[in-house]
Amino acid sequence: MELPIDHFRLLGVSPSANPEEVLRAFQLRLDRPPKQGFTFEALSQRSELLRLSADLLSNLKERQSYELALIEGSSGLDLSSNREVAGLLLLWESKASLQAFKLAKKALQPPQAPALGSGRESDLTLIAALSCRDASIDEQNCRRYASGAELLQEGIQLLQRMGKLVEERKTLETDLEALLPYRILDLLSRNQEDEKSHKDGLILLEDFVNKRGGLEGKRNSEKIGGLNQTDFELFFLQIRKFLTTKEQSKLYLNWYRRGSEDAGFLAAFALVASGFSYRNPELLQDARKYLRNININGFDPMPLIGCLDLLLGDVKQAEARFRSSSDEKLKDWLDNYPGETLAALCDYCRNWLRKDVLVGFRDVEIQTVNLDDWFANKQVQEYIEQLETKGALGLAKAGFSFLSSLTPEQQLENNSSKNFASEEGLPMPGGALDETLKEKSFKPQIQSKEVFLRFGLVKNVILKCSSAFELIKNSDFKSLILKRPIYTSALAFAGLFIFGTSIGILTQRKTYGNKNLNNISSSELVKSSKIKTKDNESSQISSNEERLNLNKLIPLTSIAPSDQEIKFLIESWLKGKADILNGLDSQFLSSIARTSLFNRVIEQRKKDKLLGQTQIIDAYINSIKIVQRSDKRIEADVELNYKDKSISSSGEVLSETVIPSLKVKYIMGKNKNNWVVVDYISGN
Repeated sequence: MELPIDHFRLLGVSPSANPEEVLRAFQLRLDRPPKQGFTFEALSQRSELLRLSADLLSNLKERQSYELALIEGSSGLDLSSNREVAGLLLLWESKASLQAFKLAKKALQPPQAPALGSGRESDLTLIAALSCRDASIDEQNCRRYASGAELLQEGIQLLQRMGKLVEERKTLETDLEALLPYRILDLLSRNQEDEKSHKDGLILLEDFVNKRGGLEGKRNSEKIGGLNQTDFELFFLQIRKFLTTKEQSKLYLNWYRRGSEDAGFLAAFALVASGFSYRNPELLQDARKYLRNININGFDPMPLIGCLDLLLGDVKQAEARFRSSSDEKLKDWLDNYPGETLAALCDYCRNWLRKDVLVGFRDVEIQTVNLDDWFANKQVQEYIEQLETKGALGLAKAGFSFLSSLTPEQQLENNSSKNFASEEGLPMPGGALDETLKEKSFKPQIQSKEVFLRFGLVKNVILKCSSAFELIKNSDFKSLILKRPIYTSALAFAGLFIFGTSIGILTQRKTYGNKNLNNISSSELVKSSKIKTKDNESSQISSNEERLNLNKLIPLTSIAPSDQEIKFLIESWLKGKADILNGLDSQFLSSIARTSLFNRVIEQRKKDKLLGQTQIIDAYINSIKIVQRSDKRIEADVELNYKDKSISSSGEVLSETVIPSLKVKYIMGKNKNNWVVVDYISGN
């Protein structure tokens, strides 16, 4: 046998060791033989091999010739058959465990297999068991858990075949069992191209959970995989991101049929994630069944089923589900939502999808949830058309055209990622309640389409004709006229009616507060007391005049600023922020706002720029009331008339918001010699 080792490693000394160090190492190895139960013959041969190595390395002439041979490429030691066992024993001792296991396993197989019951067979089997376990540990230390498990399986099979070393075999089996979670993680986390490893990982995972008695671990789960329930849940969170929605739903359904309630809950979420991501509404119907049948203490399925009703176009049923919830805080939130009920339901549904449903899947990468895209999908529309009542269908097609503008990501002040629900500690989906906002965000309430829908007769016409508009959007116009002339008549009537109504609205404009909505101009954001006339004229101010007035009044250095100066400071903040979010420069915003507020606006602009978007914001002050004043701090309650639009790089209006009366609390502070906007809190 050729042993893949040299005399230095065999003895355990450095190639630079002198003769004294060689002899000292030799004596130490003699005094410390392995105590795992090797035969006297194997230990004697081990001592003889160590002596030969020590003699060679302590003889300067022989050592010089040996080192020259190593330099010329000589490697390995040729051993006679009676010294093979001792050589493998020393190879294992030198930490070459994998090589020792492979050679020992080979030596136990025909034609060189030893005689049954011989000492050589016993020694080789013991070397195989010990080196197998150590080689597996080496693989685990390199995070090659699947490879380590395969080595343990080889060792177990070898010991079973030899019929020896029962205790050592149990040790290997225990190690293999404890390695199972890591082995699964190793197989599932590999590249998608390695399909075999992925399938093997899925098989092991399903078997692992079945042995535990489901996701809840109803059996003695700590003995299976070595994980208690808490550790198992952390492990499961890690591996979910390596599984697709289809793979997860299949696994969960199998475990649910075996009695795991938690698996039924996760199966519903996986079906919703798959259905929403791949625009397959049938899966949402399947998910509804599982949500209804879940019987988990404290779990209220009504809001979640309501979200599914909403996604399937049944708004009335969705609201009824929310109203029938056992969560009083949720119903209070719904009643107090600053906008229409439909907007509240959509807000909740978006939040639920983004935070709870569309997470933890390999094939789902959704950062924002756009319900408008969902309802614009032809497959979704066709499915909804097959469902029950025309009322739900009509409202879905008419009402959901403006859902994207109500997205929770589009917030008034971009000051917090939290939502309105958490403002009052009210429940919204997505895990634990968010901490109470220091700066509360406010959901966009009304956009132009929604305002238009408030007028009863116009609203009815829009609802009746909405399906025709959808057909025009998603089909050939000529085909529509030829095949469905009823829609053509409806469109003609709707167009004439809307045109006439629009003329009426333009001639009889609705006034919000003290300002006409159609008279809003950007110049109103920077008016000062010098600009206003006694007759409250709202003439426009040129950009040069705006800069001149800003330069005169900014920075605000008054010891005790007047109400008008405070109002102008807030208007300047609104103007500077609007300019930056519109992609323009602001020369004064950094001097009138706290550094953190200024940086927040800059970061928001960077995000919009990456998305190829700009924001056009129009906001002016309806009223202002100073509620607290001191030498260093001023607090004012302000009522704003607010509008914003999100515009794509192509000029398309992505979303639009109108809030006629928005209440904001502004806090100003004295920064050395200047007054600056320190903080604000939005909300009624």
